[in-house]
Amino acid sequence: MRKNLQQLFDEYIIECEFSSRLRSETIRGYKETFRNFLLLMPEVITAEFLTTEMITEFFRRLQTRKRIVGKNILKVGVRDSTVKTYWSKLNSFFKWLFEKKVISENPLSKIKPPHPVYEDIRALAREEIHRIISTVTLHSANTFILKRDIAMISLLIFCGLRKNELLSLQIRDIDMENRLLTVRAETSKSKKTRQVPMNPTLMLHLREYLNELRKQGKTTEYLIVSNNRNNGFSKSGLKHWVKRLIELSGVKFHVHRFRHTFACNLAKQNVSAVKIQKLMGHSDLRMTMTYLRSLTVEDLRDDVNKLCIADLL
Repeated sequence: MRKNLQQLFDEYIIECEFSSRLRSETIRGYKETFRNFLLLMPEVITAEFLTTEMITEFFRRLQTRKRIVGKNILKVGVRDSTVKTYWSKLNSFFKWLFEKKVISENPLSKIKPPHPVYEDIRALAREEIHRIISTVTLHSANTFILKRDIAMISLLIFCGLRKNELLSLQIRDIDMENRLLTVRAETSKSKKTRQVPMNPTLMLHLREYLNELRKQGKTTEYLIVSNNRNNGFSKSGLKHWVKRLIELSGVKFHVHRFRHTFACNLAKQNVSAVKIQKLMGHSDLRMTMTYLRSLTVEDLRDDVNKLCIADLL
């Protein structure tokens, strides 16, 4: 009996999980993309329907569908970056189908993905960081939460960690003697272990937090710990943490904006893009460069002012 597209996708996901060993977040993204694909294209039942024309129709429906977002706001269309994400995730599945000889041609091979132009400023301004830190200082319910939250913000600002990397940090990953933080391969998006030198300010806040952990009798191996339980901070806990700080500080942010801030602050200190790439754990320098789009003309003014005619001759 011929397998339908859902059955083939399930096989693909099993291979992603146990052979390719992709991260759970990556697999979740594949599943969400495929679920939305089937919702918009219910007529696509088997792989035979995967033609270039059918995929073009999917992107047309994706970009013209009407949906309700936020507080009953009607929205039509999606960003180029969203279209590119769908293209990339579906392309991985279609390439797998082609390699398994289920289809004779990848239907996306003749469809070029868009090249998004990012004009938004993702890095946090100094005033925004100060407002977030002030909010933590003024509104922490107890000393443990205060020291933990300051340590969390410091880790994000001075190490540029991804959300999962922050939550997966264990106490063994902190080497105070050698001033190194280790992001283990099993928790990194790149699947490669990397080490980040620790800033003195970060070390100060970590020492205070680790002392408080001992006072509280917390014995879990995780570094970022729940206030009420003896275990690591959860994703839902982090989501609630961000939401609360947004409401109290008035700064609209998400955890990944700290990663952009880390990259831009390094660039402002004339750290080379190659070094920033290594610190952030990127496998491709082009990805690093997308994090530097928040640099403004004012950030570049001092460098231009340093130019001297004698240096150019």
